[in-house]
Amino acid sequence: MKRSDMKLLIALMCLTLAFSACNDKNSNTQNSNANAPKDSNVKAGVKPQPDAQVAVIETADYGRIVIELYPNVAPQMVDRFKKLINEHFYDSTAIHRVDVQLGIIQGGDPNTKGSNVATYGMGGSPYPNVPAEFSDIPYERGTLGAARTNDINGANCQWFITLKKQPAFDKKYTVFGRVIDGIKNAEVIMGAPTVQGTPRPSDKVVIKSVTLQPRANFPAG
Repeated sequence: MKRSDMKLLIALMCLTLAFSACNDKNSNTQNSNANAPKDSNVKAGVKPQPDAQVAVIETADYGRIVIELYPNVAPQMVDRFKKLINEHFYDSTAIHRVDVQLGIIQGGDPNTKGSNVATYGMGGSPYPNVPAEFSDIPYERGTLGAARTNDINGANCQWFITLKKQPAFDKKYTVFGRVIDGIKNAEVIMGAPTVQGTPRPSDKVVIKSVTLQPRANFPAG
């Protein structure tokens, strides 16, 4: 196998592992290649229009991350995210995955409120999965995406932020927002020490709360 082919294989394996779980019951139920999105199912040429509210993530040790949301791009995912925020679903959860190579941090799993690390990344909300809302908005520094199972319609409650361009995710994971404040805090989290052989932070990165606040309270990003 050529070295270039080996690098591609490793990258694809990392991609699958990075986002294989939002709802434990639905993981591995579909073949990801068979469910690859077609361009006809990708919303193209839509300029993101920020919602009137932003999501403010307050961490225990790493400061604040503020995210504007795009309901005109991914209305169902934004609605789910806001619903869970209003129910305090994300309070006391943790960032359970950090990956410098992929350039991501991932959170939103209710299982992380507990101490059974073997279940981290496999939790879901009480609600049905959210259908894919793919667009041609690229994954780059600060993009907010919906984590999902191998089923393209397997997004539920977990989310991730990319801290660098990641074209392997484009048109394959729903984009529904962007960081407008606290991007450096997210980057510090991404570089946190991890348990050997895993992407799990050695010290728990606790999210104290996620709240909705007026977009007007924050300068344009």
